[in-house]
Amino acid sequence: MKVFVDGAEVTLPDGSTLKDALDAAGASPGEGAIIGIVRGREEEARETNSYWLNTTKGKLRIELLDTGLVGPWHQAVSQISGLQARWSDGAAVAFGPVGTAIAPTRGENEYDRWEVIFGTSGFEADKTQVIFARRRHSAAYGAPGENRGVFAAVVGGKDLLGRLEKGDAILEAEPIVEWSALSDKMVTRDLSLPLTDGMEIYTRIEVELLEEAPQGAEFFLAATRDGVFAVDGTSSSYASSDVLLGERIEFENREPRAEGAVTIRTTGRGLGRIFIYKADRTSTPSQSVVGTVTSGMDLVKLAGPGMRLAAKVKPERIMLMGLSLKEAERTAVDRGLEFEVEGYTGDDAVVVEQRPVTTMQILREGRVSVTSIPADRMVAIELYDDLAPKTLDYFRHVVGLKEKPVGPLPVYFVYEKTILFKPAISATSYKEILPENKPVDMVRAGEIGVTNQAAKNAGLVGVKLQDDPRYGPSGEKFLATNIVGRILDLEKLRNVREEETVYVLEVR
Repeated sequence: MKVFVDGAEVTLPDGSTLKDALDAAGASPGEGAIIGIVRGREEEARETNSYWLNTTKGKLRIELLDTGLVGPWHQAVSQISGLQARWSDGAAVAFGPVGTAIAPTRGENEYDRWEVIFGTSGFEADKTQVIFARRRHSAAYGAPGENRGVFAAVVGGKDLLGRLEKGDAILEAEPIVEWSALSDKMVTRDLSLPLTDGMEIYTRIEVELLEEAPQGAEFFLAATRDGVFAVDGTSSSYASSDVLLGERIEFENREPRAEGAVTIRTTGRGLGRIFIYKADRTSTPSQSVVGTVTSGMDLVKLAGPGMRLAAKVKPERIMLMGLSLKEAERTAVDRGLEFEVEGYTGDDAVVVEQRPVTTMQILREGRVSVTSIPADRMVAIELYDDLAPKTLDYFRHVVGLKEKPVGPLPVYFVYEKTILFKPAISATSYKEILPENKPVDMVRAGEIGVTNQAAKNAGLVGVKLQDDPRYGPSGEKFLATNIVGRILDLEKLRNVREEETVYVLEVR
């Protein structure tokens, strides 16, 4: 039997399972990612009345009429690929020839704008032409008697019709199967699922980002840095992700939100929410279009809240922060980039900043400059998302870990085995730090604490170098302390001084 994995045809023996198909195609969706299954599209395509005609100038959409000429169209559609425009004038444009079984007549007929007509050259059925009416007119096209030869109407891409001329071509006719017409579709993670002939399997979405939106493109790359698009909300027109909800992003690119468009809300409620559109919508000044889904839209349409979609994004992100200096240089060279270094260059150097910041700007300039420091000034941290999600929204925001793997923590005060950090970004005016995951009996050395809103120094971050049964890492009582994670290499902090900057690397 034959199945399709992400659009590629795979031949399998009868009785094969979903795992067999994925193995044969070399597809690996990743842990927790859904797989989409669609059955019966070929049958629906044979019965559809809607087609996209892809031409050398763009796409036309036609709807077949309920006439006896549907049969001749099905005869012609397999011959459409590469069909040339034979003639063009102000009234119509004609593509041909194709062979049909129509019976030409010699009479003149009236035609309305947007009608699609079967005509013939020399009144010969094996020289049938597909004629598109540009305006109301009368003509003798050698059309069959039924319905004046009119078998369809142009319902999409009408502006394109006036630009088609002799020498243009119809590249292919693509049946349009409305999503609602497909009743046999599902999501699964069951690799033992038995397959049937003709099944379509979708394991990932592929997204191409736009050069016109470098900041937004980087935002999307940050949201999908683990290789997944996390779906938090859906409607009939979109699937959305709140991974970076609340993060500020500038508006860069306004255009219609066509099916497959990737947008980011840049103002108002829902700031930072990422959308993938499942249906065409007009442009809006509150959403910047940053990319397009080029493959896997069926997976987007199948997804529900809480599901994860494996995502392959083009271009691949250039993020050197957190790498050793040697690895960063090797990565840059492999991408064909000029590489410049500022700061420490010893064997243990690690990268903590890069310029330009965005992948699109780096690729445009063909170069990247990095700042590096000794490895003992970058500490690894583990964060407790399950225990302190709201406080971590604040912490990652002020340290910069929402979009980058490494962020700075300026040392504010050092006393009695306690180190206090004052984040460079002040966010307590718009980020709540309600009490959560408060210590009970003891604060352990290396635990990271954030002062919550029960104390006046809300937002201050601290770490204890030794266990403390009385006060939290930020020097407050347990009631005013939220524990958000721990330092994995605490020894690196024992000699830090006030006004230094420590860089933290989140271990994911």
